[in-house]
Amino acid sequence: MSAILEKHITTKSPKVQNLWNIALSEGFPIALWRLPKTSEKQLIIDLSGRASRMKVDLEEMSSGFVISPFQGESLFIKSDLHYIFGAENQQVNDNSIEQEVFEKQYLVYFDKEIEQENFPQIYPDSNAEERNFGPYNEMLFAEMVSNAIMSIKNGEVQKVVLSRTKNITLSDTFEVTEAFQKLCAAYPNAFISLVYLPEYQCFWLGATPETLVSVDKDGKFRTMSLAGTQSAVGVNGENLLAGEIRWSHKEIEEHAFVSRYIIECFKKIRLREYHESGPKTVQAGNLMHLRTDYMVDTREVNFPQLGTVMLELLHPTSAICGMPKVPALRIIAEQELHDREFYSGFLGPVNIQQESHLFVNLRTMKIVENEATFYAGCGITEDSNPVKEWFETEMKIETLMRVVV
Repeated sequence: MSAILEKHITTKSPKVQNLWNIALSEGFPIALWRLPKTSEKQLIIDLSGRASRMKVDLEEMSSGFVISPFQGESLFIKSDLHYIFGAENQQVNDNSIEQEVFEKQYLVYFDKEIEQENFPQIYPDSNAEERNFGPYNEMLFAEMVSNAIMSIKNGEVQKVVLSRTKNITLSDTFEVTEAFQKLCAAYPNAFISLVYLPEYQCFWLGATPETLVSVDKDGKFRTMSLAGTQSAVGVNGENLLAGEIRWSHKEIEEHAFVSRYIIECFKKIRLREYHESGPKTVQAGNLMHLRTDYMVDTREVNFPQLGTVMLELLHPTSAICGMPKVPALRIIAEQELHDREFYSGFLGPVNIQQESHLFVNLRTMKIVENEATFYAGCGITEDSNPVKEWFETEMKIETLMRVVV
């Protein structure tokens, strides 16, 4: 195993970690995740050695995990091996014949390796040195926002979402699967995921609150409008309750744009039988958001393909792109200094236990060797304040940084 990969090894949670170590050393794509409001963690390994590129068709695909960029082809990690772990990281699903063969081939070797190796401490140094703000600083980002506001006032778009990055150098003791476990503990209502893509030699770790498309085993389709952001911490450091939050006209308008976008997608396919709930104030880590939920019983409306159809219509949503979509994408391409890659794309399990759950990849970080890149964005409307938008992105980045670094 290379020196680069060794720094991601820990002896904690040996069953999960042994499997992770094996897949990492062999160059297999891996996905580890935990669904919102559950304690089970699931892990799949693709034994082909490379994620497949394909269009997402929820009704036709085999079981696996999808990770899709903001723009471009989706990657599919096939579920050759699938493990489910309970709250104490003990396996709770039965081994298949393939899993038994895999474990006999590898696990004995790795158990011996773990006994012989001296691994680094598993807890990251909270004083990890900050290298820079990526290509962005407050003045540059404010200029981008001001340019976007001018485009809105000129009638080019109604709303555009701009994002930025922040780069840090991780401590030598940072351990990626330990960071995943910490996010699971800190954010029980979020989708927590850790993906390794050997073709890119990178990890993507995140905790996102936003469902893009979900279809459960009973045929219930769900999506949500999540927009508008405030701190969940008061000026004196106190934790605020949802009922104490007061939303400004700008934030209400931003949320309304996303909600109207979803309803317009329903109208395009002439779907009228949907349930709408909200808007309501919800907490996601150190942030408060406005959220409206939408549900459709695909069996009642005789529309089994709804998940795939809505995925194609929704992505990229106005919550991470803007409205109208085409001019918003043009402004993003002109203003942003980075490639979003998988940030603001979508990811999640597909046809695992007869269910598919895809989430917008929002609170996320990319890890290459010991460098971490954090991503965050904000919705710009005519009423936006460039300085406030900078601090909103800082708050969103802090959602991950305060837990994992």
